[in-house]
Amino acid sequence: MQSGAIRPIPNMLARKLFTSDHEAFRETVRKFYEKEVVPNIEKYEKQQHVDRDLWNKAGELGLLCTTMPEEYGGSGVDRLYSMILIEEQAYAMDSSTGFSLHSDIVANYINNFGNDEQKQKWLPKMATGETVTAIAMTEPGTGSDLQAVRTTAVLEGDEYVINGSKIFITNGYLCDMAIVVCKTGNTEKGSANLSLIIVEADRAGFSKGKPLNKIGMKGQDTCELFFDNVRVPKENLLGMEGMGFMMLMKELAWERMLVAIICQAGAEAAFAHTVQYTKDRKAFGKPIGTFQNTRFKLAELRTEIDFCRTYLDRCMELQLEESLGVDAAAAAKYKISDMFSKVVDECLQLHGGYGYMLEYPIARAYIDNRANRIYAGTNEIMKELISRTL
Repeated sequence: MQSGAIRPIPNMLARKLFTSDHEAFRETVRKFYEKEVVPNIEKYEKQQHVDRDLWNKAGELGLLCTTMPEEYGGSGVDRLYSMILIEEQAYAMDSSTGFSLHSDIVANYINNFGNDEQKQKWLPKMATGETVTAIAMTEPGTGSDLQAVRTTAVLEGDEYVINGSKIFITNGYLCDMAIVVCKTGNTEKGSANLSLIIVEADRAGFSKGKPLNKIGMKGQDTCELFFDNVRVPKENLLGMEGMGFMMLMKELAWERMLVAIICQAGAEAAFAHTVQYTKDRKAFGKPIGTFQNTRFKLAELRTEIDFCRTYLDRCMELQLEESLGVDAAAAAKYKISDMFSKVVDECLQLHGGYGYMLEYPIARAYIDNRANRIYAGTNEIMKELISRTL
C-alpha cells in the first residue's frame, strides 16, 4: 500500500518561478507535513478537525501568515511562499489543514483593509497560531450569491448587534475569530449593503455547530456558525461600512488562485502515485504499466497536467506583478479543478479494485477533490465571470 507524501514527476517544461530561498522553505514545509500531519491524517478525519496545537507548531516554524509584513509578525515574503505551502500540502495528500484560508485570505483582509490597531491586535497572534481564524461568507440558501446575505449587523450606540447564521465555514469549529459578512444597509443596490465585521468567538451569542459530515475532506474543520444578538464594538468594523462587497471582490481572485494551486498539485500527486502503482502492480505476469493502454493513458494525463501547470505558473507571475485579471483567475480555478477531477478518475481506474479502497491515497483524493469545483465560487460562476469579458 502507498501512503504519505510523494514528490511529483518533474514537468516536461522546467519551472522557473523559484529561487534557492524558496526551495529551502519548501524543504521545511515538506518535513513539517511528513512529521506532523501525514502520520495523523486518519486521526484528524475521525475527529473531523486537526489538533489545536498543530496551529502552534506551524506558527513556530514560520508557516503561518508568511506574506504579512514583519512588523505584524509575518516574514514579508512574496506569494510564491504561499504557493509552496499549498503545493506541499497537496503532495502530502492532506485535506485537513486550513492554513491557507487563515494565512492567505483572512490575514489579507486585515492587512489590506484594517487599521493599524486591528493589524497589531490580530496579525501577530495569527502568525504564531495563538489565534485561528475563519471567513464567514456563505449562508444557508445563498450559495455563491453574496448580495443575498441575510445576516444583519445593526448599529446600536457604539456596538453592532449581529443576527444570522453561516454555513460551510472552514476553520469554523476551532476558530478564535471570524470575519463575518453582514448586511448593514437596505439600499436597492445589494452590493452597497455589505460590510465585514471582526467577531471574536467568545462573544455572548456566538455559537458553533458540530463539524459537518462531509463526503470528503473529513479532517478539515467545517461547521455552521450562529449569531444571536452578538454585540461587538463598532471598532470591529473592517474598513468602511458598505464596502464589504468591494473588499470581497478584491480578494476573491486570489482565493480562486489558491484553489487552482491545490488542484494542480493534487493532480500531480495523484499522477505520481499512479505511475508508481503501475510499475509495482502486475497482471498477466508483467507490470500493468507496460501495457499500451496504460502507457497511452498516462501520456495523455501527463500532457494535460503539464499544460495546466504552464498556465498556472504564468498566472502566478501576473499575480506577483499585481496584474492578474479576474477572468484569468476564474479560468485557472475552473479549468484546473476540472482537470484534477478527470485525472483522479482516470488514475483510480488504473488502480482497478484497489483504487476503491480508502487505504490507497487515490481513493481519498477521489472523494476529497470534488469540493474544489464548488467552493470559492462554483465552476459555473467562473464561466459566467469569463463570459462577461467577451
